[in-house]
Amino acid sequence: MTVLNTRISLVALACAFVSPSLLAEDSSLTNPAISAVLNGYYQTGERPLAESPDGFGLGETELALSANIDDMFYGKVTAVVEMHDGDTELNLEEAFIQTMAMPAGFSIRGGRFLSDIGYLNNQHLHTDSFTDRPVVYRAFLGGHYFDDGIRFNYVAPTDLYWTMGVEAFKGDSLRAADEHGEREFKKVGVYTLYSKIGGDIGDNSSWQAGLSYLRNENGQVTAHEEGEHEDEHDHGDEHAGHSHAASYTGKNTYGADFVYKWAPNGNYKYQNLTVSGEYYRVSDFTPVDLHPEDAPSQDYHQGWYLSSVYQFTPSWSAGVRYGEADTQELHGDHFHGQKLKESEVSLAWHSSHFSTVRFQYTNQKGTNFDGIEDDNIFTIQYIMSLGAHGAHQF
Repeated sequence: MTVLNTRISLVALACAFVSPSLLAEDSSLTNPAISAVLNGYYQTGERPLAESPDGFGLGETELALSANIDDMFYGKVTAVVEMHDGDTELNLEEAFIQTMAMPAGFSIRGGRFLSDIGYLNNQHLHTDSFTDRPVVYRAFLGGHYFDDGIRFNYVAPTDLYWTMGVEAFKGDSLRAADEHGEREFKKVGVYTLYSKIGGDIGDNSSWQAGLSYLRNENGQVTAHEEGEHEDEHDHGDEHAGHSHAASYTGKNTYGADFVYKWAPNGNYKYQNLTVSGEYYRVSDFTPVDLHPEDAPSQDYHQGWYLSSVYQFTPSWSAGVRYGEADTQELHGDHFHGQKLKESEVSLAWHSSHFSTVRFQYTNQKGTNFDGIEDDNIFTIQYIMSLGAHGAHQF
């Protein structure tokens, strides 16, 4: 058998993620796939807009159940156990059904699920190569955006992998501040559009690029929120991170992402390299009746990251990542510009595909962020998977 025939195409893996039947072909309602992911850490400092306080702690402990319902539908439930202020809380991250037999490359997903915008967002946190999501995700998407809604997806019959879709969500976690409950929010608050295209480069490499747009009907600050919006952010970062709510919102969010993967002859078991990056711009967040002299220097937030992870042996991988978030904070009747920069280096030991122990160093630098100082943070993390576990996304 030739190397070409045995090579695993990353595009095929991406298609498999879109088609749950390929991931759950051995499971059924009488034999569901059941899994748990254990996540723990020790950290020497606080990370802004993040859910992990310093010291010993538990990250997201994930419990998942999935199965083919019949020949037409697939279902999945993912619950996450988290610690917050000494209390144990159970959150439902996914509870959706998806069609499996629609014609012409179409599929529909409904319920609660991870939005497919960007590159990282539709992946579970335990699949990341770093201990936390990039700062741009923590600021604009609450770490990872999942919600109640519906998705229509289409995979084109082209030589290159090409998928596109539209989603509609409640959007509660992306609402602008409303401390006194005086605002009437729209019941369907978020709409997204996305398109991703990718392919193989010879036998060794694959790539994928994407564009995303998110319309947030409830993301614009209103005039009556001036004055209390400052208080909400001055001491609300911990709550925002814990509740998976975005700390900075706006009406329109534009995103672009790219990922490149390399492995000798397409065999990722022994050696591989992944380079990825994303950019987001959140615009139209200021009140429409704001006085011109009080307007911010720029009516948008923006952020990005670039990362590279190299697995140099089957048991060891190393990664570097740099990210920034450039935001505007409302203080009373005027805005202050803010910036947060993070430089990160990680080293991970993988005893197998199901276990990881990670060591990470983070250097953070904040400008005009209340309570955030320049700091060096060291983290030790373990991630252990039990039970059946589907293939990870490309």
